[in-house]
Amino acid sequence: MSTVSAADRHSRALLTGYFLGLGAIMAVWGARMPAVQQTAHLGTAGLALVLLAAAVGMVAGLQLGGRYARPARLPALLTTGSLALAGCLVLVGHSESLSELLAAALAFGLAHGVLDVAANSAAVRCQNAFGRPIMSGLHAAYSLGALAGAALAALTAQAPHITLFTATGALLAGVAVAAVPVTRSLSGADRPTARVGAGQLPLLPSPGKLWLLAALAAASLLGEGAADWAAVHLHTLGAPTAASATAFALYSAAMAAGRLTGDRLTAAFGAPTVVRAGAVLATAGLTIGVIGSSTPLALAGWAVFGLGLSTTVPSLITAAGAGGAKAVATVTATGYLGLLAGPALIGALASATTLSTALLLPALLAAAVAALAHRALENTTP
Repeated sequence: MSTVSAADRHSRALLTGYFLGLGAIMAVWGARMPAVQQTAHLGTAGLALVLLAAAVGMVAGLQLGGRYARPARLPALLTTGSLALAGCLVLVGHSESLSELLAAALAFGLAHGVLDVAANSAAVRCQNAFGRPIMSGLHAAYSLGALAGAALAALTAQAPHITLFTATGALLAGVAVAAVPVTRSLSGADRPTARVGAGQLPLLPSPGKLWLLAALAAASLLGEGAADWAAVHLHTLGAPTAASATAFALYSAAMAAGRLTGDRLTAAFGAPTVVRAGAVLATAGLTIGVIGSSTPLALAGWAVFGLGLSTTVPSLITAAGAGGAKAVATVTATGYLGLLAGPALIGALASATTLSTALLLPALLAAAVAALAHRALENTTP
């Protein structure tokens, strides 16, 4: 059993803070987007362009981060990425035209992508230093941060979004600057190798296995994106407004709970087994929730779906991490393409068929994850 140093524990606490902050700022951005749209007098097409600009920036940032996220540069990337993201949120808040919003959203996405790769690359190295799974817990911090950010946006719904964006950006920037001394001493940032389990290092993923990891990340995150339709799904079943709004909250809470317990399960049973079992659970939950055509079953189905998917992405990123920051960027960028495409694809399928039929797609993709989990994760994770 490996001995965890005080420096390693401090690094884990630091990265937990980064994941919390990233989740919170993304939730604040998304929750107040209607106010941004109204201030800039944008129609649906204009807002779609803004969101597309953010997505393009994010993919570019993931690739840029993967290119420059060498171990010794991780502390600098974490700090500069946080400051850039905070500043861009403020810029978005003060943008009053489509052109201003497009530029601010592109920069926001770029900063998000760089920070995402830096945080996940540092998390992989920190996990290796621990010698046991901690990635799921770090991603749970992101989920909890998102819940906190959504709650903050709801509590300040009557305040101007400019005030919220400015205050949130200033707070994040202040925390990032205050954390610079700790970030500079990030444990494992300059270590060429790391210990795993009983002294065994995970095998580097081959190009074919790396793209399999990326494809499974896209499939999993498409399912996470499909959760944006949870409230609409409940509404089509005749559920009250409160129950419809509860669907996504239950999904998010179940995912956070699953990630909080995921590290212990992974340590006990191994990532392939945990991911496969979770994907089977997700498939069953969403399928029953969709075909059951009742509010209680639908609510339970979305909760089980979130619980089942909770450990997939952390495990896939861990497996890619053995190949370095570029491999992390490849899996993350491909996964985010699934996340971004998910809501639109579900909408297109629903238009051609029904929403219930369209929601079977993420259930089928979860089944594919279950079928391929062992092949993708075998010998690539601690």
